Amino acid sequence: MAISANKLELLQIADAVAREKNIDRQIVLESMEDAMQKAARSRYGQETEVRAEINPKTGEVRFSRLLLVVDEIENDATQILPADARKKNPAAEVGDWIAETLPPFDFGRIAAQSAKQVIVQKVREAERDKQYEEFKDRIGDIVNGVVKRVEYGNVIIDLGRGEATIRRDEAIPRELFRPGDRARAYVYDVRREQRGPQIFLSRTHPQFMAKLFKQEVPEIYDGVIEVKSVARDPGSRAKIAVTSRDSSIDPVGACVGMRGSRVQAVVNELQGEKIDIIPWSPDSATFIVNALQPAEVVKVVLDEDSNRIEVVVPDDQLSLAIGRRGQNVRLASQLTGWDIDILTEAEESERRQKEFNERTQTFMGSLDVDEVVGQLLASEGFRSVEELAFVESDELASIEGFDEDTATEIQTRARDYLAKIDAEQDAKRVELGVQDELKTIEGVTLPMLVKFGENDVKTIEDLAGCATDDLSGWTERKAGESTKHAGFLDGLEISREDAEALIMRARLAAGWIDALPEPAEELEEAVEE
Repeated sequence: MAISANKLELLQIADAVAREKNIDRQIVLESMEDAMQKAARSRYGQETEVRAEINPKTGEVRFSRLLLVVDEIENDATQILPADARKKNPAAEVGDWIAETLPPFDFGRIAAQSAKQVIVQKVREAERDKQYEEFKDRIGDIVNGVVKRVEYGNVIIDLGRGEATIRRDEAIPRELFRPGDRARAYVYDVRREQRGPQIFLSRTHPQFMAKLFKQEVPEIYDGVIEVKSVARDPGSRAKIAVTSRDSSIDPVGACVGMRGSRVQAVVNELQGEKIDIIPWSPDSATFIVNALQPAEVVKVVLDEDSNRIEVVVPDDQLSLAIGRRGQNVRLASQLTGWDIDILTEAEESERRQKEFNERTQTFMGSLDVDEVVGQLLASEGFRSVEELAFVESDELASIEGFDEDTATEIQTRARDYLAKIDAEQDAKRVELGVQDELKTIEGVTLPMLVKFGENDVKTIEDLAGCATDDLSGWTERKAGESTKHAGFLDGLEISREDAEALIMRARLAAGWIDALPEPAEELEEAVEE
């Protein structure tokens, strides 16, 4: 069957637009059908249900009017009686739609212009959807492009199939781009907006450096070496922690490369940013010591509950460990996820002496003993009166200069002191209006009850309505610095897990829940079984 020139031209235009905009040909044909329907309504009336169909093989255009079969006509432009409908389709029933073929017509200049606008709009929307679908799955990848223009410090990158933006705060400081320069960046966000998909790139993102190493180091690409974490001070210095799944491969040496060729390629891309490659370790203390390189570490003391660590360094290594403007310790903290406090050996010795004196004074005041006995107890490692009250008497009697009678007397005085403190705290609890029912919650102590009263938690319902952060506090990290917000039980050394358990027991006692949730470990085992 021969196809006329006009019909053939219509299909050629659809194919050309689909290729140029990189969208499906069917989408272009559908946009043409919508445009023709709009033009037809202007010819036959806006209330008319007109349908336009383009044959994708021949290019033939057919117009039809849809009529709804009804018992009583209210609008003859869109409705038809059953008797008239059965003349066109003998099986027509009330509620069916009947298609009535319309004759072709001349669009005219205004209708053609209107149709053009519809086609342009539909094609633009399809192009935007195509771009969004293409780039939304590329979040976390590195892309290459050409700088198109620079606007108020924001760099617009032409990616070929779309434009992306490197905002001023996502560019490396003092890095200059000019139109026509080639640029590599990390895709960290793609958003669908009214003006089209917005692709946001970054050259300061920590994962940008990790991806660059993946491109330069085949072992990372193959999965033999894994990048555990990255911390960056963009344009100045960075630390990257790596580990090897093959004991025969040195992860640090593989990342450095022959004569530093691999790491130098990354440094050049990051405008001379100095990179420390750190061997990762599952042991937190070892990992933190490695992260503080090149400073030497004498001793570390971990506090896992508050996620803090104290690092003791030689006096002459303090400035090296802290780094210029605190850069080294800040990057080490970001890399490991621990808050790091750095002390010199002299400062640590002074602090230990201060703690020793404080414990000695505590024992002297609470047990009514002389300084020698207080110092003996402190030097043996006892930190509180509670430890003395409930330790095995044999352990006290084994201290040089003590006997069984002395140990028994010290424990008796310790327990009397604790009983006195408990009585005072219980009286204060009553004075604050904390109800007795709160004492029945497993894990609640008298010091906790006093803290609850000071923070207006006086009933089981009050405790049940608390959040974990309310009791244990929370840590907020901004710009690499951590800020600790105190909770109601601050100072009582209660973990977040214990605080959550207290709240759940209170909710169970208050009738808010029927049963306590299973621990995560038991739940995982049940799922596996």
